Amino acid sequence: MKILSVFPSWLRNKYFLTAAAFIIWMIFFDRNDIPYQLKRINELKQLEKSEKNMDALIKDTRNELELLKSNPSTLEKYAREKFMMKRDNEDLFILNNGSNMTK
Repeated sequence: MKILSVFPSWLRNKYFLTAAAFIIWMIFFDRNDIPYQLKRINELKQLEKSEKNMDALIKDTRNELELLKSNPSTLEKYAREKFMMKRDNEDLFILNNGSNMTK
């Protein structure tokens, strides 16, 4: 018991020891420990950022859809650019910039 007398009495208190063991368990060994919680917080921030980007894309797409519904020239331009459509009396030439070609 002389070894225990080296420590102050508050360190030998059973409630302090129990609380310290509980805190150590919660910080390092529990399934929801502190590093795991920090990881989850970072994931949440990334998902919120992604959600903002997706909301902006949805808004842009809705605006484009409204333009396509209301303006026939925009619809024709969209069809030509995205789907490479052409009129009956036209020829369509597709040019590559050469970045896909091997040497």
